[in-house]
Amino acid sequence: MNAHNVVHMPNAQEVEQAKISSRALSKYADADRVQLSLRGSNGETDDMVLSGAVLQLLLDVLAEMSKGNAVSLIPHHQEVSTQEAANLLNVSRPFLVGLLESGKIPFRKVGTHRRVLLTDIQSYKQGIAKDRSEALDELAALSQEEGMGY
Repeated sequence: MNAHNVVHMPNAQEVEQAKISSRALSKYADADRVQLSLRGSNGETDDMVLSGAVLQLLLDVLAEMSKGNAVSLIPHHQEVSTQEAANLLNVSRPFLVGLLESGKIPFRKVGTHRRVLLTDIQSYKQGIAKDRSEALDELAALSQEEGMGY
């Protein structure tokens, strides 16, 4: 992943500050836009307007940080290596390469290296989740029909 994809593990003070900030901002979660006044420790001040979508993203980041979780922001058009894609899907790299070569996930080659769009990984992951949910629904329906009591 490239240099602007920063992963930061929050320390205890940042976790506490994230909790406070999240509570304050959550009052505005339903707003289509918010105006913020900023005052930095360097004496700088600014006013800005954030859309509701940006506010929701900020709330999501703060919620994760308040739990002590690291957060990484990755643009949707970002390409990842096969190892990074395998990590995102929680599979081995050879298994992922098999998915790529079978055409289940699109990819492109840069020299000898395969690159996969993050959006394609997410689409595949959503498809797997949907298939799994449908299979469980079908199993539950069959169990009901057979009187298995599930």
